[in-house]
Amino acid sequence: MPKRTAEFWYILLSFFAIYIIWGSTYLANVWGLLSFPPFILACLRFTIAGLIIVGFYSIRNPFPRNLSLLKETALAGFFFFALGNGLLVWGLQYIESGIAALIISLQPLVIGLMMWAFYKKPPGKKSWLGLLLGIVGMSILIGQDGFITNTNWLIGFTAILIAMISWAYISVRINNKQRNESIVLIAGLQMLFGGIILFFISGIQGEWPQVDFSNVVPKSWYALVFLIIFGSIIAFSAFNYLLVKVSPVKVSTAAYINPIIALLLGWSLNNEVLSNNSIIATIILLLSVFLINADKFDQKQAAESNSN
Repeated sequence: MPKRTAEFWYILLSFFAIYIIWGSTYLANVWGLLSFPPFILACLRFTIAGLIIVGFYSIRNPFPRNLSLLKETALAGFFFFALGNGLLVWGLQYIESGIAALIISLQPLVIGLMMWAFYKKPPGKKSWLGLLLGIVGMSILIGQDGFITNTNWLIGFTAILIAMISWAYISVRINNKQRNESIVLIAGLQMLFGGIILFFISGIQGEWPQVDFSNVVPKSWYALVFLIIFGSIIAFSAFNYLLVKVSPVKVSTAAYINPIIALLLGWSLNNEVLSNNSIIATIILLLSVFLINADKFDQKQAAESNSN
């Protein structure tokens, strides 16, 4: 196969991975919760995925002896995978997978506000409009009957909101200096450290005595394997490949494709309710994310023009 043709297919398959696979991990987590407590499910996913990634890297490359790298990946692992994904999975006990994906879709909005707060980079006009639409969309989502009056739903919503803020915070505050280490290695270490932290969290929560591995239903085993291989190793590798091959703005379009996939899969495969209010909120929230990403693109184009 010619090199350019092969690259085209690699890019196409990589977009499929970050659109469809990442969008389907919400439902996979729900099915995993049929047998596994939330923090154990997240622990197994990221510990095994991290070991596989770091192990394969170490076979072909010398493992870096860099204490600052380990500290940074441990910190990122805590916010991305232990606190972030751990609380997301915990919240899925109370909230449907599609609604959880909608809450997470507001991450670009929160990142924009954090960039303003930490680095004095104010949002552009489109981002301000996106912020306003995001507030309207989330108000419609949480204000519908059966949500705002349901205590368990509000607990789950709060957990997932904290998870989203955790991802946004570490995305903004993480050390952005160029390193010689592989991005894949860094991701593997983050997953591994996150999994180790989740092991202790699950122990503190008393989850391990609750698990009888002989009684785990097949659907939960399949979900765990899917989350490890497809949701963590393959999709993340595709994400990093796309960051090198295409514009980051194009990669960020996953933020408004994933919720659609999650909503459709939850509705069609898990009997989740798709109300009119949820559909309206989805349209408004995704438009909000689109405007924020469009603003980032405009700012990037302006910066490039000024540099020339």
